[in-house]
Amino acid sequence: MALNGDLKGMIRKYLLFILLAFSYSLSFSGVTRTLSVGWELWYPYQYHNTEQQLVGLDFEIFNAIIKQAKLNIEYTELPWKRHLQYIKSGKMDVAMGASKTSEREKFSYFTSSYRMETVKLFVLFGMSKQIPITSLKTLTSSDFMIGVESGYYYGKDYQQLIKDTEFQSHINDALDLEENIALLFKGHIDGFLADPVTVKAFADKYNLQNEFEQHPLDIYQTSIHIMLSKKATSIAMLKRFNDAITELNQSGEINKILLHWNKMQSTGNFHF
Repeated sequence: MALNGDLKGMIRKYLLFILLAFSYSLSFSGVTRTLSVGWELWYPYQYHNTEQQLVGLDFEIFNAIIKQAKLNIEYTELPWKRHLQYIKSGKMDVAMGASKTSEREKFSYFTSSYRMETVKLFVLFGMSKQIPITSLKTLTSSDFMIGVESGYYYGKDYQQLIKDTEFQSHINDALDLEENIALLFKGHIDGFLADPVTVKAFADKYNLQNEFEQHPLDIYQTSIHIMLSKKATSIAMLKRFNDAITELNQSGEINKILLHWNKMQSTGNFHF
């Protein structure tokens, strides 16, 4: 018996609905889909070694988490600010090495933390006493210019201060640490905000020991997490990540990795 046109159309729509629902379910289950993960050159957390392998503290911990969670991933190198935009839009699934903020929580799920991060003010060696800044707020009543990296988080005090146009006039937004260091050497900025571990790794790689020093000003310390795009992933996927982190913490694997990289930091043996 031949089907009339209306019935055929209804059947086609029903089958299409079932197919789309099935594809959607598979996509968010994380079982068959490969997760897109961005990374940016960030010594000693994310970088290529001499064999052009992707290595670093974040990579080692993240790969252990992925293995424990039995997930498939694909890495893509891109600037952090664009990476955040892609997480927000759902164009990319995952970001590692992320600080949790109220703004980012609007478009991202955050896993349990897997390490800590500290940010300090760095100036040229021997210049700390000539830059008498006692707080970030005192920048507004000084002639000093401080470099930051675009899209990075520098704590709640900084987030509040950066809303002020006068404070903004003392901040130079750069693409990365290398640009900030170049600007410091040229005298365009008086210092830059960065993670001490990153600065030491950078100095060891480029033989810049004793070129910088930490200013006594405290900036912030916070926990570091993995970010998952709310548009591209799910609460179920977040649970898989958190379960893996819990298991790796309980087994001591994450602590073992942290101790290994702390030892490498103390010896400067990063194998760049």
